[in-house]
Amino acid sequence: MAETISHIPAEDPLYLPEQWVLDREVTYLNHGAFGSVPRPVLAERRRWQDRIDANPMGVYRRVMDAAIDDSRLAAARFLGADDDGVGLCLNATTGVAAVLGSFPLAQGDRILTTDHSYGTVLWAAQVAAQRAGAAVDVAHVPLAADEEETVSAILAKVDIRTRLVVVDHISSATAKLFPVARIVRELHARGVKVLIDAAHAPGAVDVNLEALGADYWTGNLHKWACAPRGTAAIYAAPDLRDGLESVPISWRRPEGFPHSFSKIATADVTGWLAAPAALKFFEDLGWEAVRARNNALAEAGQRLVAAEIGVSLEGMPDGMSGSVPASDASDPHGQPQI
Repeated sequence: MAETISHIPAEDPLYLPEQWVLDREVTYLNHGAFGSVPRPVLAERRRWQDRIDANPMGVYRRVMDAAIDDSRLAAARFLGADDDGVGLCLNATTGVAAVLGSFPLAQGDRILTTDHSYGTVLWAAQVAAQRAGAAVDVAHVPLAADEEETVSAILAKVDIRTRLVVVDHISSATAKLFPVARIVRELHARGVKVLIDAAHAPGAVDVNLEALGADYWTGNLHKWACAPRGTAAIYAAPDLRDGLESVPISWRRPEGFPHSFSKIATADVTGWLAAPAALKFFEDLGWEAVRARNNALAEAGQRLVAAEIGVSLEGMPDGMSGSVPASDASDPHGQPQI
């Protein structure tokens, strides 16, 4: 069955296979798991690697701190944060672990997450809770829940003991797009802090952290923003930055957040240093056009797969999927859905 992608022009200016090193024998669809990196970004990373190998002591002692700060500032501006609001880390899992390891919990407190949460995020919440004598609650959010149903499912699990809610921006397993701005507002009205696990958000959707107003946020730049793997950002609201500790502890800890997330042992952070090149690559193409193209391709693929395996696309609210939603076998009418 042929599939027409009506929103993609026949002469697609964003079809740029020469800019990638992807295997031409493979149609690579899972960019959200392990993304590929454009050639100009690979070249920038290689330039930094060569520079470091030519004089490791000189770069690490005299250049690296300022170079990381430049990359961090580029990430902050891309994400709509103030200059002191964003640090760099290896991935969203590391960012979540840093927040949960720093967040003050006491005996009887509760952390709330959802049944869409990434496995290691749930485990990190369980470890943090166990150490403090707290507990973790999990809200069931149906895949096809609309905004009201999603918010209601989360709020129904909040009580006076809930100190922190950890919620996805776009879930990993299901690609469900959560109404995070609304969730933040509702939880703040109840005096509850919010950590947004935005592992899949940067590049996939527009992010404005100042407008969002979350207490904590972390997201990967190595998925849809196509920076080298091991490149992510972490944000904290101004009143929460002093208590946020990196994993592991940084040599720049005395400077406080966000610098305290730099210089964490000896590591290859050339991916961080190449991140501005990745952001520029897509800025030059136009982020809005790139996102529109990706969404059109995802929707076409969704229709194609649904037709081939004989399932219905009904039941998924518009605007609630970050990419291609997973199948929902729990349809009460017995009709499998995408």
